[in-house]
Amino acid sequence: MNRRDELAQNLESVQSKITNSNVTLIVVAKTYPVEDVEVLHSLGVENFGENRSEEGLIKSAAVPATWHFQGGIQSRKLRDIARWATVIHSLDKSDHLLKLDVVARSSIDIFLQLSLDKDPQRGGVGQDELATLADLVLASAHLRLQGIMCVPPVDFAPTAAFKEISEIHQNFQKSYPMARYLSAGMSNDFEIAIDCGATHIRVGSSILGSRTARQ
Repeated sequence: MNRRDELAQNLESVQSKITNSNVTLIVVAKTYPVEDVEVLHSLGVENFGENRSEEGLIKSAAVPATWHFQGGIQSRKLRDIARWATVIHSLDKSDHLLKLDVVARSSIDIFLQLSLDKDPQRGGVGQDELATLADLVLASAHLRLQGIMCVPPVDFAPTAAFKEISEIHQNFQKSYPMARYLSAGMSNDFEIAIDCGATHIRVGSSILGSRTARQ
């Protein structure tokens, strides 16, 4: 099987498990070559995710699509991220939001990163801190609040975790009705996330294959 057929088969398999037609599939392309992105784009994929700004800059220049940044953010990288990312899923600091608004050349869609356990090593803020960040986004010139993003801790039961995330999102949306979207779910749990209300899923290895095997 050639690479195009492999990607097409994997993509079809993932798409067949997306039970809600309103869910946005983001293919996470980190560490994979731009040629894979080009093939997937030719197969109809319109949304791609990157964790590294350097890769995102190169791939977004080669493939016209909606590009999402979802990695950990360093302040010194914000100007570079703003050059290519249409959507950012991992904002969790007030100073990053303020700086991003200054360096952005055009509008950027924002997901605030929620943390269920507030582990500083994993990123994200507690639900009680979301409003402060949301107000900064609403007061900005270039940032548009889309919703929240969350990756459940590995030791949390997936269904219970996604239900909690969904409940937090619903309560958050009561105060911020424009925050309609929930970015949650990856290759190993996106079906559960969708059942619990996720509107955006970030899938890499189920489509592109194991990164370990390719290294």
